[in-house]
Amino acid sequence: MFPALETELKPETLSDPYEDFMHHHLQYYGYFKAQKGNLSSSATHQCVWKTSPRYTLNGSYGERDNLISDTLEKESFLYPLMLSSPLLRSRQLLYDELDEVNPRLREPRELFSFFSSRGPLQSPKWPIECEVIKENIHHIEWVPPEPEYFYQPTGDEKVPEIVGEEQGTVVYQLDSVPTEGAYFTSSRIGGKRGIIKELAVTLQGPEDNTLLFESRFESGNLQKAVRVGVYEYELTLRTDLYTDKHTQWFYFRVQNTRKEVTYRFTIVNLLKPKSLYAVGMKPLMYSQLDATTYNIGWRREGHEIKYYKNNMDDGQQPLYCLTWTIQFPHDQDTCFFAHFYPYTYTDLQCYLLSIANNPIQSQFCKLRALCRSLAGNTVYLLTVTNPSRTPQEAAAKKAVVLSARVHPGESNGSWIMRGFLDFILSNSPDAQLLRDIFVFKVIPMLNPDGVIVGNYRCSLAGRDLNRHYKTVLKDSFPCIWYTKNMIKRLLEEREVLLYCDFHGHSRKNNVFLYGCNSNSRKHWLHERVFPLMLSKNAPDKFSFDSCNFKVQKCKEGTGRVVMWRMGVINSYTIESTFGGSTLGSKRDTHFTIEDLKSLGYHVCDTILDFCDPDQTKYTQCLQELKELLQQEIHKKFSNFGQDMDLEASWSDIPLSDIESSTSGSDSSLSDGLPAHLLNIANELNQKMLLKKTKKKRLQTRKQRNEQYQKNYLMRELKLAEDTPGRARFASTLQKQPTLLKAPEKSSSSVMRNEKPRLNETQLSGREKGTSLDPPLTSLVLPKNKETIQTQLSGRDKGTSLEPPLTSLVLPKNKETIQTQLSGRDKGTSLEPPLISLVLPKNKETIQSKKPGFTASCSPKRSTNSGLGPAPDVKANWPRTRYPATRKDRSAVAAVYPSLHIYTYP
Repeated sequence: MFPALETELKPETLSDPYEDFMHHHLQYYGYFKAQKGNLSSSATHQCVWKTSPRYTLNGSYGERDNLISDTLEKESFLYPLMLSSPLLRSRQLLYDELDEVNPRLREPRELFSFFSSRGPLQSPKWPIECEVIKENIHHIEWVPPEPEYFYQPTGDEKVPEIVGEEQGTVVYQLDSVPTEGAYFTSSRIGGKRGIIKELAVTLQGPEDNTLLFESRFESGNLQKAVRVGVYEYELTLRTDLYTDKHTQWFYFRVQNTRKEVTYRFTIVNLLKPKSLYAVGMKPLMYSQLDATTYNIGWRREGHEIKYYKNNMDDGQQPLYCLTWTIQFPHDQDTCFFAHFYPYTYTDLQCYLLSIANNPIQSQFCKLRALCRSLAGNTVYLLTVTNPSRTPQEAAAKKAVVLSARVHPGESNGSWIMRGFLDFILSNSPDAQLLRDIFVFKVIPMLNPDGVIVGNYRCSLAGRDLNRHYKTVLKDSFPCIWYTKNMIKRLLEEREVLLYCDFHGHSRKNNVFLYGCNSNSRKHWLHERVFPLMLSKNAPDKFSFDSCNFKVQKCKEGTGRVVMWRMGVINSYTIESTFGGSTLGSKRDTHFTIEDLKSLGYHVCDTILDFCDPDQTKYTQCLQELKELLQQEIHKKFSNFGQDMDLEASWSDIPLSDIESSTSGSDSSLSDGLPAHLLNIANELNQKMLLKKTKKKRLQTRKQRNEQYQKNYLMRELKLAEDTPGRARFASTLQKQPTLLKAPEKSSSSVMRNEKPRLNETQLSGREKGTSLDPPLTSLVLPKNKETIQTQLSGRDKGTSLEPPLTSLVLPKNKETIQTQLSGRDKGTSLEPPLISLVLPKNKETIQSKKPGFTASCSPKRSTNSGLGPAPDVKANWPRTRYPATRKDRSAVAAVYPSLHIYTYP
């Protein structure tokens, strides 16, 4: 219809309006004097742009106004042209492949810098004290063709005596480890500035067979190596940075090896009294020549393995040793030793990069930055779910939250997470079904700083993050704070069906989990269904008998307990052993990488069984759990030599009484906040406390008057303490045998709190076989016109007690409030006391009877002495309730003729 206009809409003939504007602007002011040919191609088509639809939208229709007369017709004509023009597209809008008029907003940008799918990975950031070598350490993944069995102790294993560097030769020692009392200050890529020193000894020639050690790479941990024999070395592990403990994880390199020679390595500063090394676990070894030549990766090696207590006692905590012997496969080889299969922060980034570059997986797996760690490393968050067709379908999806590596030395958690992600991102029908009905929130590495520096348990704050999920220190524990906040927001949007935190365990074999017993009768035993199903899906790896669901006080700050208290019923810590299995077909064999990955698949399979609309499996597991629990209760009572009818009330027994405490970790107790953070925590807690206890301002005149009257009475009572009349009445008190103490103190507390409290200073009592005369206390206050009289009388079993009389005169009181307190204990007779108070401008008398109100004069509770309320009980004494008539008052006087009311002029 408009061929000229269609020609002008070609992308190569359209210019950028901003470039045109800047060209004219600079030319006008004389700053741009280039010729037309020197301009860019987009800036040379001024005349074309003036006649383009984008130019007409700005109101300059020019010669084409006569073509479209009606305004509505102009808009209907120009709108599709605007959408079809590449210059009119916003960067925030996305279009489908057919370029149809169906724009949608682009997803928001990241808050932090993110690695590009085409660019290099983000380099890890290290504390500025740490030296880092420039070599890139990479290992291949390999599964042994044959099972790797546990080492069988013979009893003849040698226990080498610790020599130390006094009698040995130090061949490797880190000098850049932070000193005691230091704390994290800053970080940078590459760690410490300057030239990296050579810490290994210099070889004297080709015949020198000294091993060259190195651990200054990602996740490496070795502090010192001492040569104590020709082929024997004592190794010292580095504690977690900025701490003096947590020595368990080791990962180091040795070079200049000799084959067919038996070497002995002894780690001398382990802290745990029990270890899987004592029951057959072997360390891991990796040969660089085997990897390049035969494609062989990590494998279990070692002989004469022994775990024993260190004989060198330095007066501090006891240390333990691990010793083993080994023969290297090649001469002049580069080998690595590790506590478990390493999985570094760079390994995670490579895996996430492969997901981002996958055109299919990237459609249902969104990669985000949850936060930055203390050192500035990115904590990644993956959201895995299939796109929903309607908003209602999206809102109906439940959520599943999984995390790993809160303890950096427990690398088995990363391998389980790797297996889970491999399956959930696959094209398997079960994986597609899971993505259709769930939203998965995955945090694959919660503590990247600890992973990078080779810590076993702590972050750079020097604390165990899995004990600080209740923290308010966002800047000191950002990974935990943002994780908890993310789950809190997620709970506001949808139900969180499952929370799993993957861990490693150093003292028990197999895979098991820790959960939280439900306090609700409605969900009784429901938290045990998922682990029981998992044990059925992985019978040769997962042990349900090793699971524990008791919530201990020392575990209140863990992820599973905090999420459980936030409302996630199925909140678990999945523990995977560093060793292997004692179950089924894998009995007495070490776990491989493939075994751990398969466990991630079994978690997905169990989620499907757990949420199956056909509740047959669920009901069957619930019934089996009840039978197992019944057997456990019967076993417990049999051990105590008691019989119990389990048919009646066995389900009422608390589950926490049946289970023993979780062994957990001997390093599980949190040692609090670092010293430089204690002040911050105290200030934040005080601010929160002040915010909660802040008093409301008095807003009405009545409230202000009552507050003024209360303050006035308190001042009068304070003045009364200094009056000379007090001495006169005190002499009267001295003549009376009494156990009472200064009653004016209690009187002031009455006036201060408005609700009178009868404490032990107002009470008189008698023990068996004793006699007490009542004291008389009278205080004359200045300008008082009438008297407040308080009479307390009581009778104990078989005794006679005259009531004490307390008389207080308050200013300008017109009438009397009488309160009768009467009480009777079992088998005793108690005369009710009469308390008469004269308050200002009251027109009627208030009488209140309180039956059964007993207390003791002594702070300790007694069964045969009691008059008046307990010291910690406030009498219910309102001003305007239960108005008594004069008839009632006379009746009271008739019933109690022995109670006299005194008034002083």
